[in-house]
Amino acid sequence: MSLTGKWIDLIFKVATGDWKTRLIVAPIAGVLFLSLIVFFILVSLIADDLFSLPYIFWGPWGMVAGVCLTISGALLVLVSVLYFIRFRGTPVPFSPPPELITAGPYRFARNPMLTGMFILLFGIGIILGSISLVFFFTPLFIAFNVWELKNVEEPELVRRLGQEYVEYRDRVPMFFPFWIRR
Repeated sequence: MSLTGKWIDLIFKVATGDWKTRLIVAPIAGVLFLSLIVFFILVSLIADDLFSLPYIFWGPWGMVAGVCLTISGALLVLVSVLYFIRFRGTPVPFSPPPELITAGPYRFARNPMLTGMFILLFGIGIILGSISLVFFFTPLFIAFNVWELKNVEEPELVRRLGQEYVEYRDRVPMFFPFWIRR
C-alpha cells in the first residue's frame, strides 16, 4: 500500500474510531497545521531578507487592502470552524463532524475554511509587504493543500460518507463559490 493509502486509512480509522483517540490526535494535527502556516510566513520573511527583496504594497492603499483581506479571510475561517463545531466536529480531519455539512459557507465551497486561510495569507503578505509570501509561499501553500485534498482527504471522505459526498463534490466547487463547472 502506498504512503497516501496508509494516510487515508489512518484518517479513516481515527475519524470513525473512539472519541478518546480523536481527543488526542485532533489537537496534535491542528497544532501541526497551524505550525505549517506560521512556518510559511516565517520562511517568506527570511527569504525576503536573504534575497534583499523589496517591500511591496507600501502606502495606505496597500495596508487597507491587506487588512481587508486579512479580516475577511479570518472571518471566513471563523464562520467555517463554527459550523464544524455546531455539527459536533472539529476542522481537523481526524475528528470530523459525523455528517456532511452543506449549510452556511459549505453551500458555496467544499473547503471555505481553506479559502479563508488562503485569503488571510495573501492579506498578511500584503500587510508585511512580502513579495515571497504573496507570490511564492502562499501559492505553494495552496498547491500543497489542493494536492492533499485531492489525494488524501477527498478519498477518505468518499470512503466514510459514500455517495452523498460524491454528489456534493460534483455539485460544489472546491474553493471558489462562483467557479463555473464544465
